[in-house]
Amino acid sequence: MRDLRVQLSLLNHHVGSQADLKDADLDCLDLISIYAPISPSALAKRAGLHPATMTGILDRLERGGWVARERDAKDRRAIVIRMLPERNREMYRLYAGMDSLMDEICDGYDNDQLELITGFFRRATGAGQLATEQFEV
Repeated sequence: MRDLRVQLSLLNHHVGSQADLKDADLDCLDLISIYAPISPSALAKRAGLHPATMTGILDRLERGGWVARERDAKDRRAIVIRMLPERNREMYRLYAGMDSLMDEICDGYDNDQLELITGFFRRATGAGQLATEQFEV
């Protein structure tokens, strides 16, 4: 797991360099792609960042054309963050090599095996979340 984490970190760093994004910006962009629409405060919490730091990240992502800040349809006073589809396609292009390699790996497993692997990663993710919460006070 540690080797995988290091390799994915290196991959993300290279992708971020190609996209002219700092590592924290790329992490936040990934969180936005998963949880959008998301408020800046909810994003800061998920990323483990101070709200002031998040403001700077969102400013850079917005200037770069990666995200848009919009009024929440349910509460017009609130702001939510969404990815812009044009730039999202660029991320797919940058990760295409890894995506193809993962498709090849997954092709070597049957559905039951893939469900077992998926379950393992869900449980490992949950363990990581619990361990992280121990640091939050």
